[in-house]
Amino acid sequence: MTMLVHTHFTTRLGGVSQPPYDSLNLGAHVGDDPDAVRENRARVATQLNLDPARFIWMDQVHSATVQVVNAADLGAPISATDAVVTTDPTVVLTVMVADCVPVLLYDADAGVIAAAHAGRTGARNGVVSNTVATMVELGANPDNMTAHLGPAASGRRYELPREMAEDVEEHLPGSLTRTDQGTWGSDVRAGLARQLTTLGVGNIVMDPRCTIEDSNLFSYRRDGKTGRQAGIIWGE
Repeated sequence: MTMLVHTHFTTRLGGVSQPPYDSLNLGAHVGDDPDAVRENRARVATQLNLDPARFIWMDQVHSATVQVVNAADLGAPISATDAVVTTDPTVVLTVMVADCVPVLLYDADAGVIAAAHAGRTGARNGVVSNTVATMVELGANPDNMTAHLGPAASGRRYELPREMAEDVEEHLPGSLTRTDQGTWGSDVRAGLARQLTTLGVGNIVMDPRCTIEDSNLFSYRRDGKTGRQAGIIWGE
């Protein structure tokens, strides 16, 4: 079933949350006023001309776990998972981030879409490769897939101890970097792009924005207590 697929990445602008969550915080787990989060989520849905009840959210835990979802899963967040895959055009998939890489994937011809939360730990442990494998099980073809890698901490600013950075590189080749300060670091997006290429994904789109540098984006590394922006994907 060919699907018309839409993708969107939010910023921190245009919401009602008060500092330090100002203003379009979409995370219900960070200590923000729940009413503000509901209003922010409703605003995003209105902006995209979508029903907020169609959105599937995840209880993200930095795992490599992937779950297949559909309309029966609407309501409570999907428990303890970091990627969701569907063939159901009635649901909207979301991934929340504040430095980790939001990865949106789709094979429009096969009617398969996915959203993955790829932080350092999840990316190292294979959440994106597991997502691609799950999509293939549902009929997707890597050659026909498009992957959007959204705003995230860049290799210029994402400092890590050398041992940790080298460990990530061992599991996610292409991620090891030196930051602008000359310290060891990790460019998770670059590693994921290389991984996706190795998996045969035909089209990879990388958003160049760095969450640490861009004040219009939430960054846990920069601010500590802060909100979450989202990557959103849906089909029709």
